[in-house]
Order: sequence, then structure tokens, then C-alpha cells
Amino acid sequence: MLNQLVPNFTLPATSGKTFQLSDFLGKTLVIYFYPKDSTPGCTTQGLQFRDAYDQFKQLNAEVVGVSRDSLRSHESFKAKFNFPFDLLADTEATACALFNVIKMKNMYGKQVRGIERSTFVIDKNGVLIKEWRGVKVDGHAAEVLNFIQTV
Repeated sequence: MLNQLVPNFTLPATSGKTFQLSDFLGKTLVIYFYPKDSTPGCTTQGLQFRDAYDQFKQLNAEVVGVSRDSLRSHESFKAKFNFPFDLLADTEATACALFNVIKMKNMYGKQVRGIERSTFVIDKNGVLIKEWRGVKVDGHAAEVLNFIQTV
């Protein structure tokens, strides 16, 4: 899907909003997929995007986080850590399937289907221009920001 137009999709978002990809044409969009609200790695990742959010905005970029958690879970997670961006509830794994981020993972000795931590950058024309898969949390938001500064 890299260097291709991303198909439009719609998901429920925090703050009573509905996310629609086409609403972000004209902006750079960072979509980061994470496994689970309020877990240590996902919290750290969200905090790093939160702390860099003003810098993303200065570059005409928007950030959204996506997991399969419920909207209710997302609202608590967002409020607890004061995230300035929306979280999208992909309970049916629609966007997860579109971006192919569902993988088999080992959890407590069992094979389970879960989200592989991944980040995607979509340009102002709706084209996927960068992807990171199997993301390591530390320093990742800064790496994404550095990439956007070059486009």
C-alpha cells in the first residue's frame, strides 16, 4: 500500500467525533496503531505523541491513535493522560485489516491475534508515504516527527 492512495474509512473517535480519513485531505496524518489502552508501552507511546503534538501541529500534521478497545476505554485513557489528539475505536478491526496490522502474538504462552505496534504517515493528498511496523516505543514519536519535517 506504500505510495498508494489509502481508501477512505470511518471509525468512531473520542470526544464524540467520527473520524473519516477524507476529512484530513490537505493535512499530513499520522495514524499509530497500538495493542491496548492503559498498558505500559501503549501509555509511553501515547505520552510521547502527546508531548510532541504541538510540533506536529506546526507542521500541519494531525495525530490519531487506533486500537481495538472500546470508545469508553479510549475516553478514559485519553482523559487520564490528557492526550490532545483523538483515539479511534476499531472494535471490528476495519482499519487494522486495511493496514494489515493484526498479527499472531505470544501472550502468556498462548498464540493470540493482536495489533502489531505500527505507525503510518499519509500525505495531504491521501497517499501513504511512510510506514513503521513492529515499532519500538522509545524515541518513535520523535522519529515520526523528524520524517514529517523532511516532506
